[in-house]
Amino acid sequence: MASQPHPDEVSYYSQSPNFVCILEIFFYYRQAFPNQGGDLGGDFSGNRSSAKRSGEKRPFGDHDAGEDVFDSKKGKLKVEESGPGAATGMILSLRESLQNCKDGLATCQAELESAKCEITKWHAAFQDGPATPAGGSPEPGLVVTYLQNLKSSEESLKEKLEKAKKREAAFIVTYAKREQEIADLKSAVRDLKKQLSSSSIQTRKFLLDPAIHEEFMRLKRLVEEKEKKVKELQENVEAVNFTPNSRKGRLLMDKCKTLSAQNAEVGEMTSEAKIHELGTKITELKSHNAELRNQFDALSQHTDGLISDVDRSHEMVFLLQEKIEMKDYEIDKVRAELKRTKEVLTEKESKPEEVGEFPREKEEDEAENMS
Repeated sequence: MASQPHPDEVSYYSQSPNFVCILEIFFYYRQAFPNQGGDLGGDFSGNRSSAKRSGEKRPFGDHDAGEDVFDSKKGKLKVEESGPGAATGMILSLRESLQNCKDGLATCQAELESAKCEITKWHAAFQDGPATPAGGSPEPGLVVTYLQNLKSSEESLKEKLEKAKKREAAFIVTYAKREQEIADLKSAVRDLKKQLSSSSIQTRKFLLDPAIHEEFMRLKRLVEEKEKKVKELQENVEAVNFTPNSRKGRLLMDKCKTLSAQNAEVGEMTSEAKIHELGTKITELKSHNAELRNQFDALSQHTDGLISDVDRSHEMVFLLQEKIEMKDYEIDKVRAELKRTKEVLTEKESKPEEVGEFPREKEEDEAENMS
């Protein structure tokens, strides 16, 4: 009697989809060609008979037509056509369906991996972002509330933006009105200036003409002479009416005229002297001002040099402070290492020596390395 397959082996092979497909093909071919005894290539029957005769264990696929290994799979097979062409077509269709299943499985696995990556990305984004509190996991409720808060804040910001746009439009209108008013006022001022400067421009034009200028200067001189004559006549009238004796009054007036002329000459002389003195003083003041300016320039240069020296000294102080801080840090580090070595040494001294004492040279080397 042929040996039956092990139950674990049957369960293992039944879980494999390739084995199930091969088994279905085998049963279909065996039912289609019962006279061949399940011979797929012509050599299988001889091998099977020799295996039976030798008493070896037959393979799992070598069963009789009456044996039912998988009833659920065997009951589904129905033979519609007979012949080797139908079997090969069935094999090809099964292979194609198997390849399609593999392709579909690969695409599904790729989609699953991409979906997992997308989920991890969203999870990391919500976990790292401000939607979740520190140390918490991104729960759906928190994310939804955070999105609702963002939407409400966006709506409020949109409302504020619309209000700001309206205010901006109103301000633009008022600004345009003010600019129009300023332009009108400027045009009015310009017109008034033109009206006021028209007469002065006309007189300037007249004076620019040499003939008119000469006539104007001649008339001016005549007016001055006439004014002098009128003044003399008034003085003469006053002198005549000064005393009953008109001769003495005239002499007095003549003397007054001579004195006034002398006073005018003396005043001119004194004014010239004063002008000369003032000119000398002005030159002295100018020279003194130039000296003061030179001194001020030298002082400003000196102050600039001092400022640059101060800046350099500040930079030097800053660099020295940084070096001091680095040295302090190194000193603190060395102190901490020394403290650590002291603690280690105290711990070693406090522990009982179980195995033996360390060599003194090794301890000295360790102390030197720590220092």
